[in-house]
Amino acid sequence: MHDDDLSEQQRQLRDSLARVMGDFATPDTLRRLDREAAYPEEAYRAWVGLGLLGLGIPEQYGGVGGGMADLALVSEDLAYWSYDVSTAYTVPLFSALTVLRCGREEQKAELLPALAAGRLRLSVCISEPDAGSDVSAIRTRAARDGDGWVLSGQKLWATAAGAPDNVMLVYARSDPDAPPRQGMSVFLVANDLPGVQCRKLDMLGRRATGSYEVFLDEVRLPADRVLGDPGQGWRYLLSGLQAERALTSAGYVGAAQKVVDLAAAYAGERRQFGKPIAAHQVVAHMLADMQTEVDAARLLARRAAARLDRGLDSLREVAMAKLYGSETYVRVANQGMQIMGAHGYSMEHEMQRHYRDARSTTIGAGTSQMQRGIIASAMGLAAR
Repeated sequence: MHDDDLSEQQRQLRDSLARVMGDFATPDTLRRLDREAAYPEEAYRAWVGLGLLGLGIPEQYGGVGGGMADLALVSEDLAYWSYDVSTAYTVPLFSALTVLRCGREEQKAELLPALAAGRLRLSVCISEPDAGSDVSAIRTRAARDGDGWVLSGQKLWATAAGAPDNVMLVYARSDPDAPPRQGMSVFLVANDLPGVQCRKLDMLGRRATGSYEVFLDEVRLPADRVLGDPGQGWRYLLSGLQAERALTSAGYVGAAQKVVDLAAAYAGERRQFGKPIAAHQVVAHMLADMQTEVDAARLLARRAAARLDRGLDSLREVAMAKLYGSETYVRVANQGMQIMGAHGYSMEHEMQRHYRDARSTTIGAGTSQMQRGIIASAMGLAAR
């Protein structure tokens, strides 16, 4: 792991994380969580104890302050142990940043201190069976009911939606007569309300924190469960996506670095033709290329986080970090499998888990194709 440019406070944070995760994230524990599709509750409680759920949240709302660069560092370090487990941290935090930026004062005062103290969690529900990359096609409806609302619809691929004590930020059409981008609102929906059903999906990878299908069957909500102002969901979505993608991009870097370290350690021990395979030029060059790609992804991720901390529009930079970081994780996991051969393919080794987890990253939080479109548009090259 690289820490040449870190502050003393960030180094101390990294050391604390290493101690906690070293105790928790043993290969046996990570295999069990993956096999049983079990939420990493023990790790989450340890993060609460370290104050990590208050990172990025101002002290006036029960947090400890800090910026996107600090959050990205934690995301990178946690994903070094398990990208899957790290999402149990990043999803509540980038959801909290949406509340911080877009919520009303009383909503911030209610939700953010509770998150920092570990009394509740936050997640986001956007995608639907017929609305993935095209968010404007969402069909979940919010109808007025006196002073309140009634929500009905179905959400899909919602990370951590079924976690304990979770409040979901549900994007829904609140004005059917308005254009899609003007008739969307965000609703704060506790996952144990009557009419809410969260079904954990059986996925190839990222099985612990989990992807969920969420059914909303006439869920009744009071008026104060609209985040911020009604009809502003599209604007809130664009605001939240940059933070989400910046944090996930940092996570890709940490996970990809672990893959390189695992492959390099194996190559230094495995002997063929009378010497370690790392001494063969073909393997050494594979590892050199892998490390170079990870370092490049790290620089892109840190640039994106730094720009967000400065309050700059970072749509292009975040898209670049997301695109390159996710595709780097996929490439190095594939190369790591090749270097380790049948050992990497065995369910007893960590490499196969990275191989499975990596494959989701070019799809979730915006596909690689979407990121390329964003970058091209920022370059003035959008297709007409």
